[in-house]
Amino acid sequence: MSSTSQRSREIRPFQVMAILAEAQALQAAGKDIIHMEVGEPDFSTPEPIMEAGVAALQAGRTGYTPALGLPELREKIAQYYDTRFGVALSPERVVLTPGASGALLLLTAARLNPGDNLMLADPGYPCNRHFARVFEAHGQLIPAGPEQKYQLTAQDVNDHWHAKTRAALVATPANPTGTVLSLPELAELSDAVTQQGGELWVDEIYQGLNYGSSGSAETVLSVADDAVVLNSFSKFFGMTGWRLGWTIVPDDLVPTMDTLAQNLFLAPPTPAQYAALGAFTPEVMAILEERRQILERRRDYLLTALPELGFKIHVVPEGAFYVYADASQFTQDSLAFCSRVLRETGVAITPGIDFGDHRAREHVRFAFTTELSRLKEAMARLADWLPAYCREEAE
Repeated sequence: MSSTSQRSREIRPFQVMAILAEAQALQAAGKDIIHMEVGEPDFSTPEPIMEAGVAALQAGRTGYTPALGLPELREKIAQYYDTRFGVALSPERVVLTPGASGALLLLTAARLNPGDNLMLADPGYPCNRHFARVFEAHGQLIPAGPEQKYQLTAQDVNDHWHAKTRAALVATPANPTGTVLSLPELAELSDAVTQQGGELWVDEIYQGLNYGSSGSAETVLSVADDAVVLNSFSKFFGMTGWRLGWTIVPDDLVPTMDTLAQNLFLAPPTPAQYAALGAFTPEVMAILEERRQILERRRDYLLTALPELGFKIHVVPEGAFYVYADASQFTQDSLAFCSRVLRETGVAITPGIDFGDHRAREHVRFAFTTELSRLKEAMARLADWLPAYCREEAE
């Protein structure tokens, strides 16, 4: 058999991974690379979480858990929603998965039929629409500009929902833009989706990484108990490689999620679950708050430095660890621009084409996932390189 499936041919490569691979090759050849491309901060997993994982391994806790995850961890997550957000939540609604990607895998399998549409903002995280395509459904991309914080609105739902649209997925904080939806905005979205007979899915994997005027982290469950939440231990809790996430679903969906989990991946990774049991202590929360403050200082630096270089920031990122910048002064081909920036300056950034189609060729994403001194070095390199690049492009 030599051919590949139609669905696989319709899934675009994630260009940031190609940028990363080239950056790593240049690094191996001796070039100093400043990584601002991938969404993984330079912090290791907090020590108490690692200690909990090691202790579980030493105790021989390496067998399968229930398909929906350890009952005690599902309980911990429910308690977390109560103490942090004031949301009373049954642990039975918490489904643990191999990363938030595993949660989206289950959700798309459970809710989308062939030909169905999942409404998404453009720009947005590309894998969300690709999960829909794997199940013969489609991402319904709605262009979203800075005037609406690059987010879906209730008006978008009213204007673009049609007979094949089954759900709307938003992210808050969002990747690549770092924008945050307020509780009133989430309530309006939920109402609009419900009126259409659909379901609202909310990606909250950057929850807790909130800055500036956005205030404290929020959850859609505060205003819409029937919404589906996707979350992860990767970003806020610093457990990227442990591959552990969760979703919160309506009660009637739990049996279906259980059956699908049994068949698709059997159970979430056991050591990661035991490690995550150590994530909710005051000691860990203090570590995470310190890291959030470090990230906020990095963000604030880039918000000043990038405009000085000629990049335009139309909406201040209030969460996550990205700045989505308008590079139209420099390019109409973000992939070629990022490739050249990497080769000629050693600064790795992500092209906007990874995140959709709407003005994607004139935007780039900067991840503030490395220490401040390295960010300053990156900006200095760009400041030295851009004038000559602009002169060359003008000729």
